[in-house]
Amino acid sequence: MSEVHAGRRSRLRAHASSAGDVAAVVSRPSNVRYLVGPAPADAVLLVGHDGGDVLFGHWDPAEEPVGPRPHDEESLRVTPLDGDADPALAAVVAAAEGGARAVAVEEHHLTVARHRALTRAAPGAVFTDLDCAVERQRLVKDEDEIAALRVAAEITDRALGELLESILVGRTERHLALELERRLVDHGADGPAFPTSVATGSHSGLAGHRPTDRRVEEGDFLTVRLGARFRGYRCQIGRTFVIGTSPADWQIELYDVVFAAQRAAREALTPGAEYREVDRAAREVLSAAGHGRALGPVTGHGVGLEIGEDPRLSPAAMGRLGPCVPVTVEPGVHLPGRGGVRIDDTLVVRSPADGGPELLTITTKELLAL
Repeated sequence: MSEVHAGRRSRLRAHASSAGDVAAVVSRPSNVRYLVGPAPADAVLLVGHDGGDVLFGHWDPAEEPVGPRPHDEESLRVTPLDGDADPALAAVVAAAEGGARAVAVEEHHLTVARHRALTRAAPGAVFTDLDCAVERQRLVKDEDEIAALRVAAEITDRALGELLESILVGRTERHLALELERRLVDHGADGPAFPTSVATGSHSGLAGHRPTDRRVEEGDFLTVRLGARFRGYRCQIGRTFVIGTSPADWQIELYDVVFAAQRAAREALTPGAEYREVDRAAREVLSAAGHGRALGPVTGHGVGLEIGEDPRLSPAAMGRLGPCVPVTVEPGVHLPGRGGVRIDDTLVVRSPADGGPELLTITTKELLAL
């Protein structure tokens, strides 16, 4: 991976230096991880205009990093800091002392106060915005990244499958969520990709529901949303089930509508498709059934080192999908006071010649009665 990371930094250096001798200072943790591998949470990376890359941060000797250490790379120098020293400040000073004509920083990540401190530390330097250059580079995943996502999805499917084999009636949302997160770790995950959501009864179908002490009851819809984090990469799955042996007619009808919307969006995932076309495919199905306003602001989003990366699949989103871009497709409908349905999958965009979109989360989408 050291060669992969070095190649990523070289591409960023070429982007930053296209306007001359410009050094890049990367402070967003997920971007630092993408460029060097596991690093301290506060680490800041200097991608030098002259090829000298330095990682600044505070290392805890008691912590054992997962994966290759950044300092295993010959092309990357590591500078541990003491006390309360700001790694971004150290990076900017080093860039100025190294002769950089300008310093490109991640303005979308820095606070106003921190940005002011950086400009004071290097008064002779010109500051520019890196303008989400690393995020754009992260958009398309290489096969090693996709392989990590596959493993994360396999772990997630296993954890969910085991839960479905257990007795659910009488257990609380909170207890089930904790059990799912434990199972993720038991099967090899670094941890959950995001806070696990278990929603039952009138809570079901809510996108951002936080588990409560409500207990699972016969006849409930049960919505589960979870994902594993493996080597930093995160996936997402969402499924809805019925507790009991015979779903009510309204539950079957609602489930069928959401399933059709999800399928339409999945089928729209082709290289060259506009982001908003994918959203429209799901939204039109729900609108025709009278549930258009129930769909949230997005139908899906990118995944990788973060949940909620670019691209956003929304009505106003601009851009087109490329191959090897992993995204979620996650339409849902919630009926206040009754409950609802969510169906989430993680897929990788592939061309029709390569078999179409690659489904990573394979737990059945059949409406199961548990």
